[in-house]
Amino acid sequence: MKKFLKNLQSLHIKLVLIYVLLIIIGMQIIGLYFTNNLEKELTENFKGNVTRQVKQIDYDIQKAYQDSGSAENTQSEIQNIVDEYSSRSGIGESRSDIDDIRVVNSDELVIVSSKNNGNSPSIQKNKDTQIQKALSLGTGNDRIQLRNIGSSKERVWVLNEPITVNDRLVGVIHVESTIETIYQQLDKINQIFIIGTGLSLLITGILGFFIARTITKPIADMRNQALEMSKGNYTNRVKVYGGDEIGELALTFNNLAKRVQEAQANTESEKRRLDSVITHMSDGVIATDRRGRVRIVNDMALKMLDMNRDEIEGRHVLDVLKIEEHYSMEELQDNSGGIIMDINEKEQLIVRASFSTIIQDTGFINGYIAVLHDVTEQHHVENERREFVANVSHELRTPLTSMRSYIEALEEGAWQNPELAPQFLTVTREETDRMIRLVNDLLQLSKMDNSGEVLSKELIDFNMFIHKIINRFEMTEGKNATFVRDIPKAGIFVEIDPDKMTQVFDNVISNALKYSKGKKKVEFHVKQNMLFNRMTIQIKDNGIGIPLNKVDKIFDRFFRVDKARTRNMGGTGLGLAISKEIVEAHDGRIWANSKEGQGTSVYITLPCEVLDDGDWDV
Repeated sequence: MKKFLKNLQSLHIKLVLIYVLLIIIGMQIIGLYFTNNLEKELTENFKGNVTRQVKQIDYDIQKAYQDSGSAENTQSEIQNIVDEYSSRSGIGESRSDIDDIRVVNSDELVIVSSKNNGNSPSIQKNKDTQIQKALSLGTGNDRIQLRNIGSSKERVWVLNEPITVNDRLVGVIHVESTIETIYQQLDKINQIFIIGTGLSLLITGILGFFIARTITKPIADMRNQALEMSKGNYTNRVKVYGGDEIGELALTFNNLAKRVQEAQANTESEKRRLDSVITHMSDGVIATDRRGRVRIVNDMALKMLDMNRDEIEGRHVLDVLKIEEHYSMEELQDNSGGIIMDINEKEQLIVRASFSTIIQDTGFINGYIAVLHDVTEQHHVENERREFVANVSHELRTPLTSMRSYIEALEEGAWQNPELAPQFLTVTREETDRMIRLVNDLLQLSKMDNSGEVLSKELIDFNMFIHKIINRFEMTEGKNATFVRDIPKAGIFVEIDPDKMTQVFDNVISNALKYSKGKKKVEFHVKQNMLFNRMTIQIKDNGIGIPLNKVDKIFDRFFRVDKARTRNMGGTGLGLAISKEIVEAHDGRIWANSKEGQGTSVYITLPCEVLDDGDWDV
């Protein structure tokens, strides 16, 4: 049904229908004009013929009234006149003109009737109101009425004509004439018109279909091409059927499609280029409409916000950035330096958001663009710099303050005291050594940060290397510590700087011994992963352990789990930071696992070498 209704709305059907309707309207107008005029002409001729006969009858009846001496003779004479005219008109046979003639006197009595057929007249009282009206007004009248003929009806024209003798109204001539034949002729003519109209409509519909097709076919082709263009297909072209206006339209349409194709290709190219730039930008980009609702967002912005595209698109940009309570779009436009904010509490991400306005040539604001620049690392570096300066200042201030106090005491005469002077000098020397170690560690970190220190790598057997280090600690610690060795007998060869890596293991083992409780115990586990050519060293102690939230920070510079205790033990807080720099310079990794009160494990991974027999040939 829907398809049928849709077809009715097509231009082809509309043109055919208009063409057919025009033919129908034209035929109807011609038919109505012809039949109306024909009906008028036939009825006027019919009435004129009957009227002339009635006028003649009236004249004869007037003469009969004037010539006859008695009323009976007059009635007989009038009957003869009526019978004569009735026989002329063929009443009762062909019924072509006058069917019935009656004469009604002034007393409204029917004195003569053509239906008496020569018999003696029978006087009847008139009941026709039109005859009464003619007698009372003295003017004639006529009408068309229906008369029953068996089971059917026919139209009859009734005429009442007054009879005046010597300016005296003596009666009325009542005539009934069958006019049905005229309407039968008109019906036949109408049937002829209907049949002719039907044939003309059939021929017109067929011709109209083909004529309309010559117009609608190129238009339909252009419509189909327009639909294809709306889907993004600009390759097809419309067929040109002629050089008329529609043909020129088809040529113009093809040129338009070609230009749109070129423009679309350029637009798509620029769009892909822009999308590629926006997608691969290191900054997050959020584009909105003029009301601030998000319309475009790149992957970096989604990553920064830790949200998916469906959660952002359509929302207000201030709501997405959670700053709607503090700023308005107008305030952000005026802020050329941008604002610093935390947008991802989960990853502690800090960004600088800069806002700009998209303005059309008319000055109308079309939208806004927010650029999110990750400044987390910058803030961390800045914080680390400030913390580094504060830590260095603190670390230097403490020994300097202590040295100043002892020196002042010596200046005031303590140097003469044989018991206090040596103690004060010893403390001053220890604090001086402590500052020297701190400065040396800072210099070493500075060299490594600036890549100014070159590693002197050698290919060595790591098992022998680690055994030497452990043996040295066993000799210095004596019976105060136990060292457990889980080291493979087969050699593991690595390319390292022995001095630097010795410094790493010295720092790690010293910390393990320093923070152990009770009977000191340090375990060494060495494993090799042949698949990835890596080796892992685990150094485990039974010390006081490190809180879980501080384990990842022990390799930061100047970080101390227990600052007071570490300072008392002579640490600078830079040993593990230096160790991390050295291990990473060897393409390795160092990390720690710990549980408070159950000791700490430090893991070091290094690349190892797989040597074939031929590698030892000289």
